[in-house]
Amino acid sequence: MSLLYPTLLMCVYGFFSSLRPSEPFLTAYLMGPDKNLTETQGLIAMQLLEFFFGLATASEVAYYSYIYSIVETEHYQRVTGYCRSITLFGSAAGSLTGQLMLSVGKVQQRHLVIVTLTSAAAAFVAPWFLPMPMRSLFFHKGCGVAEETLNSSRSIMKRTQDSESEEPLNSQDTSMLAMASEVGNHRTGLVEVFRMLFDDFLQCYRQRTLLAWSLWWALATCGYLQVINYAQPLWEKVRPSQEYEIYNGYVEMLSTLLGAVAALLVSYLPICWAVWGELALCVLSLLMAVCIFVMDTLKNIWLCYGSYIVFRATYMLLITVATYQVAASLNMQRYALVFGVNTFVALLLQSLLTVAVVDSAGLGLDVFTQFLIYGGYFTLVSGVFLLAGLCKLASSRRSKHDALPGSQTESESPPASDPGSCI
Repeated sequence: MSLLYPTLLMCVYGFFSSLRPSEPFLTAYLMGPDKNLTETQGLIAMQLLEFFFGLATASEVAYYSYIYSIVETEHYQRVTGYCRSITLFGSAAGSLTGQLMLSVGKVQQRHLVIVTLTSAAAAFVAPWFLPMPMRSLFFHKGCGVAEETLNSSRSIMKRTQDSESEEPLNSQDTSMLAMASEVGNHRTGLVEVFRMLFDDFLQCYRQRTLLAWSLWWALATCGYLQVINYAQPLWEKVRPSQEYEIYNGYVEMLSTLLGAVAALLVSYLPICWAVWGELALCVLSLLMAVCIFVMDTLKNIWLCYGSYIVFRATYMLLITVATYQVAASLNMQRYALVFGVNTFVALLLQSLLTVAVVDSAGLGLDVFTQFLIYGGYFTLVSGVFLLAGLCKLASSRRSKHDALPGSQTESESPPASDPGSCI
């Protein structure tokens, strides 16, 4: 029962926070008769939207990490699967609901915004009933530190009481001593916390496998967010919603479901990611670049839809592998730290890319030129991991060649490998 209650609330939050019927039609809503904005207007509102979207993205780290401080270790995989599945299902259900409301129900687009706001309100209520964690996700040593501090405080109090018979303290001296002790403990605690975080940060990113997958995580997520954020303006240029019926909801639903299937198939792929991970990242990043170039150059709405679905499904597959590979190199206490750093770097890069390419303070390019740059961006990412994969294979071949002239014992001993695993 202790496992069921928080899991149920987390699933309720994940479902309703992802149930956003208006999201596939946001550009059509802003440029339609309800708001009647042009592509260059409403810039401050979109910047605010991006700001709160960044906050929501940051909260996903807490969402996927909170459960680890509530349930026991043997339930981590099951509960994480429940939360991730219900989130994807909520996203697909929201896209389908929005499309059916427009195509079948013939409702106005502002009604989709109302449903989305209602769903967000329901998601806001659910976390208030979650139980508070009894232990920190990061600082499990805090109990020992607290106990040591408590014992130290008791010994100080005992010495103070023993010395009272020799030289009594007045009330002002006692209060000053207590305040000084509390401030000193608070400062020492903060210093120890930041020192522990920094030491964990250095220790985590010294691992070659974790660094490679985290680098792809940050770079690819930056480009992925740019593509999904500005895909609708591209579609609006190719097929204006005021002249034709659009099917953005079906596309978002199919891409989400296909991404979920791709994520589930990861454990069945006969790939040794520890050996071929960089080259796989190269090939699939190149596939994502091709999808972007197809959307940008051919200007056919059906090819745009199909390329978008393949693009999102490929990202979902790779981000699932990246999450697994990063987690395989960590203990549970460092999950949220590394996930948070990777997400922060991705959002920082996305902000810089937005200012440089989209914002009027930068180049202020049109949407087709933007997607041309995004395609080149993923091509560059593919090239980086091509070089990394070739260097890794050359290093592995050199290690095997150097081991040949060795003794029989050395040749029979297995070579050292990275923390990654073959699945």
